[in-house]
Amino acid sequence: MRARSRRVQPTRPTRSPAPSPNPSSALSPAPSPALSLLLLLIPFLSASPLQAQSSASGRAGPREPLPREREVALARSAAPAAVSGAARVLVWNGADFETAAEGSNGVTCYVARSWPESLEPHCFDEEGSRTVLPIHLLQMKLWHRGAGPEEVAATVAEGLRTGELRLPSRPVMSYMMSAGQRLISNEGQDAGAWQPHLMIYYPYLTQEALGLGAVPSTEAAMVVDPGSPLSNIMVIVKDFVPVTGESESSR
Repeated sequence: MRARSRRVQPTRPTRSPAPSPNPSSALSPAPSPALSLLLLLIPFLSASPLQAQSSASGRAGPREPLPREREVALARSAAPAAVSGAARVLVWNGADFETAAEGSNGVTCYVARSWPESLEPHCFDEEGSRTVLPIHLLQMKLWHRGAGPEEVAATVAEGLRTGELRLPSRPVMSYMMSAGQRLISNEGQDAGAWQPHLMIYYPYLTQEALGLGAVPSTEAAMVVDPGSPLSNIMVIVKDFVPVTGESESSR
């Protein structure tokens, strides 16, 4: 039986155990110099996929919904079935997110769109579903409504300040392993599926804290949005997860 859809009703979260000392400055819309250097220093990697997932890289404009079956299949393909099979699934209806499937393991999967034409399937673990995910959903709704980077950053910073939004109390896992992902660079270039990877959110983390130096490299992990509330460790993994569970007519 098909799960009944309902509008997502956000609950008021508790205050973060580690609030930002200065959320406004921490959420500056300017991309980090280290990420900008990637395009010059690591041609085969390119800064594009990293900047496409930066909290600073969203672009204003309407986000179009996909056929429902396609969106659910894409969302679940962000992680292996052992993770996404029992996950809650959110879908974009062109104005807000709805719950397309209830979950039982605390994981939430959805398709982010940091650009109007990008498709970025994510699956967040339980702590990420309570903390990082609401920030991502708010950012996307603001971009959809035409908000610029300064407005988005200020809105998120205010949410962190008041406790309406909060940061994770432990490292958060986000899976981005979908073969159907479509990443867009900060310059608007299509980066395609790029590579399957994990994103481990750890607020205010820096490259140097992990002994990685100033320039990220695929030889080790790399930090996206270093020093910010949404900083995360990106780890490339071996295999994509195929997009399954959709009919030909929904593609």
